[in-house]
This record gives sequence, structure tokens and C-alpha cells, in this order.
Amino acid sequence: MTNQKMMPNQMIGILGAGQLGKMLGQSAQKMGYKVAMYDTKEACGFGVSHQTMIGDFDDEKKVLDFARSVDSLTYEFENINGQILNRLADEDQFLQGNFLLLKSQHRLIEKEWLNDIGLETVPFKKVSSASDLTTALSELGYPAVLKTCRFGYDGKGQVVIRNEAELNDLQEEIQAIIEQEAILEAFCPFKFEASVIVSRNHAGDIECFPPTENIHREGILAASINSSRLTDELKEKIVQAGTKIAKEANLIGVCGVELFVKENGSLVVNEVAPRPHNTGHYTIEACQLSQFDQHILALTNRPLIKPALLKPAISINILGQHMTMLEELMDTLPEALIHIYDKGEAKDQRKMGHFTILCDSEDELDEYLKSTFIAQWLDLIGEE
Repeated sequence: MTNQKMMPNQMIGILGAGQLGKMLGQSAQKMGYKVAMYDTKEACGFGVSHQTMIGDFDDEKKVLDFARSVDSLTYEFENINGQILNRLADEDQFLQGNFLLLKSQHRLIEKEWLNDIGLETVPFKKVSSASDLTTALSELGYPAVLKTCRFGYDGKGQVVIRNEAELNDLQEEIQAIIEQEAILEAFCPFKFEASVIVSRNHAGDIECFPPTENIHREGILAASINSSRLTDELKEKIVQAGTKIAKEANLIGVCGVELFVKENGSLVVNEVAPRPHNTGHYTIEACQLSQFDQHILALTNRPLIKPALLKPAISINILGQHMTMLEELMDTLPEALIHIYDKGEAKDQRKMGHFTILCDSEDELDEYLKSTFIAQWLDLIGEE
């Protein structure tokens, strides 16, 4: 398939069947492709799949059998066994490859690679023991963030150490992280966080979606907005960073890049996610094609489309604790474009959906952010 475009009725396989897999499947199906999904249990993406397989992501035989049963393979999140996919390196159906997947699965390796290609990250140190942590804190100072190198997301697998007293008070949480592979990151006094969805196809063409400013609460993404704080100069710098990552990694598909914007306007790359990203959900309605559409175009060896922002937008996550407010959301903001993922039990802090509001101007977008209802909605997530 390397030099051939995929035609309708061919099969795209997705490792993972959560909400990102579901939205990828919906994009693939509207283009005429069939969809197969693999996950550890019944998941929301299975509802839009032509074929499904249940198995462990560490089950090499099952994963490879699934991969070899489809015409093009992708994944919807990083918590899969990237090493198994090495077996597919020379096989045409895995056009996307696992280079950036393996980098992004390990925070220490990811940051070392980003530094190697000339992009700034926060200062960091490997931590394998309590004495390593003491030494790292003496070099990086307080506050600092201790994180697991693998499998952390939405604030999980990490702890902020603000001072020596907290170092003593948080010993149980700290020890649990150190027992795994761990990294200590210096705290970055950033002005705000931004992100960009970058895409690249096999021909080497690169396109970026308009960058967003992101609002986090309790380590969880709360909202992404087309902010007026993103000047043209800043947008260009963000796009350059995303483009560099795509080029250096020979990216195939889309990749979310999260960055800290410092007071002086300089950028620090925080994380890389080589798949569709929560901060890109606004593209479904606010652009002429979504991040999911662009990913499918790249996977099927087709030309990319240059994204255009049709209207400024704000996209806000719907967590488990928000589900009882859906009727109020519909009544208060009837213009909201609501997505519910059908993920089952609505646990607190669990992403159950999102909604997007299109605005005629960035001033109107700012007014939405100041509204009582949205302020209350964000307050349910926690403090900034």
C-alpha cells in the first residue's frame, strides 16, 4: 500500500476503541472505508465498527493477527504495546509506524528526543530512588513535578512537590511513583498552555490546524479555545514547532503537540501525542475538515487538505459529574454542538463527551467564557 491510495471498502484497523477510535471510525466510514477495532473489552467505538476483536494489548499473536487482517493500521492512544508493532515495520499496512509512539510512551525518552531535535522542554532528571529524588530536587528546585515515565494521563501518575514539607507529607504517593520508572520535571512558570494538531502524509506534505489556547483544571483538559492571546507571531512559532516534530519523526497521520507559552513569548514543548487529540475536537465543526478526517487521509495515502478555521470556537469537555447537567446545557446553550461518547458509567473526572460553540468573533467567544453557566461548569472540574 505504500505507494497506493486506499479506495473505499478497504479496511482500516484501529487499536483502541474509546472515543478517539469511535470518531476516527466515523470519519473513515463517511469516506467509504470499513472499520475494525481492537480493545481489551467492549468499548464505545465498537458501535461504529464492521469488525471487532477483544484481547490484551500485550497479546502479541492477537495484536499481530488483527493488524494483518486490515489494509491500514492505526492506534487511538499510547497505552498499547508499541514494541509488538516493531514486527510490522516492513509491512505495508502499518504506514503510520511506531517511531513517535515509542518516544511518546516514555516521558524521559520523549524529552531527550525533543531536546535532541532542538526544541526546548522543562529541565528534567531521571529518578530511580529516594536519593535520586533528593539530588534532583536540589538541582531543579521547588516546586517540581514527579511523574511516572509511562502510562500517566489526565493528572494520574504524578504529584506536585511544592516544598520540603510536602516532600515529607507525600511520601506514600512519591514512593508509589518512584517504584515505577520516574522523571522529575522542573515547574514551568508559564503564561498559558497552547497546542497544535499537525499532520503529515507519506509524501511528506505537512499541514497544521489553527493552534488553540487550553484551560486545564485538576490536570484535566477543560476547554480549548481559538484565543485572541494567540497572536499571528505566536501562532507561527507554534506551527514551526509542530512542523519540526512532524518532519523529524517522519510522522504519518496527525499528532497533538502541547506547549507552554512563557511570559516572554518563548515556547516549551510539554507533550507529544501521535494521534488525534482532545484539544483538536473543535475542528469537527469549526474547520472544513476535522483532525479525524485528516488522519484518515494520511493513513490511506491520500493528499492532505489545508485546514481553514470557519469560525472561532470554544470546545469544552463533558466529564462524568456534568452528565446530570445535560438538560440544563441544552436549555441554557441551545447553540452548543454536543457530542456524547456512550462510554457507560459516568464516573467523576471521566471524559464522557464534549460540546463546541461557534462564535462570530473572538470577543463573543470571550463573553461565553465569562458566562455564569460555563464558569460553573468549569468549577465542577476543580481549581486551575
